[in-house]
Amino acid sequence: MASDNFVDYVKIHCTSGNGGGGSSHFRREKYIPKGGPDGGDGGRGGHVIIRGNQQLWTLLHLKFQKHIKAGHGAHGSGNLKTGSQGDDVFIEVPLGTLAKDPETGEILFEITEHGEEKIIQKGGRGGLGNNHFKSSTNQTPRYAQPGEPGEESWKVLELKLLADVGLVGLPNAGKSTLLSVISAAKPEIGDYPFTTLRPNLGMVSYRDHRSFVMADIPGIIEGAHSGKGLGLRFLRHIERNSLLLFMIPADANNISVEYKILLNELKLYNPELLHKERILAITKSDMLDAELINSLKKEIPNIPYVFISSVAQQGLVELKDLIWKYLNADGLA
Repeated sequence: MASDNFVDYVKIHCTSGNGGGGSSHFRREKYIPKGGPDGGDGGRGGHVIIRGNQQLWTLLHLKFQKHIKAGHGAHGSGNLKTGSQGDDVFIEVPLGTLAKDPETGEILFEITEHGEEKIIQKGGRGGLGNNHFKSSTNQTPRYAQPGEPGEESWKVLELKLLADVGLVGLPNAGKSTLLSVISAAKPEIGDYPFTTLRPNLGMVSYRDHRSFVMADIPGIIEGAHSGKGLGLRFLRHIERNSLLLFMIPADANNISVEYKILLNELKLYNPELLHKERILAITKSDMLDAELINSLKKEIPNIPYVFISSVAQQGLVELKDLIWKYLNADGLA
């Protein structure tokens, strides 16, 4: 099932490579019996590196790969030969991945571009060979630096979806149905709360071969900001969306009240979310006649809106037009 394959949080143990030791070698050739120090440096230990990959949408591939180890650097040798560098290990992640310290929650860095690389665990430096320690008073140093040990620690990788449009609504607002109708995504759909347990992404085609990415994310309930229901896991993904599409069914008790509940949860979680563009879709509108639509308009808050029915495919063109208008400064031009 597609939803089971969405993993947005993993904890991994990263071990970088030890640096190679420097060499305390002396030059010894047939006609140079007492040559000077020529010990080479040790090679650097391998780094553990996080790299962005725009082809990935989930951290699933890391779910069962808990331990990541880089290679050790080789020791230096005579004739000023530097030891080979330890092999770096690259961890491919989707764009929008955060690396965090599991103890403090500190964000170490964020991957937002394809091919972007960040070192999450630095390899140990190679030690200096005895050639570096010769001087006018000590021309035969018999010591060299050992390599620095690598580092090891647990790290958290956390994904925040990079989507153009995030769907915001209480459970059963019709978010999954909309995504399945206007994109190629196949989310699980049902008439019970929290059918969607993990985010689903869909590419929505628009006019003239243009498109945008829409994210269907688990529904909010009151108290989501404090972790109730699927709260914090859901709200983390909303932070990334350029535009928030609020979805409220036509048979809701009161559209304005439901909208305020959703808005309040976003505000309590992160007030900056209120600065994002917002539009409203009244779903399941195929059950309405003109009189009921006019009556419902009195409940609609002061926000751009459209009446839609995903099942009857009503209002979907108008919805895409409205979305595109707010995603692009030039509107429909």
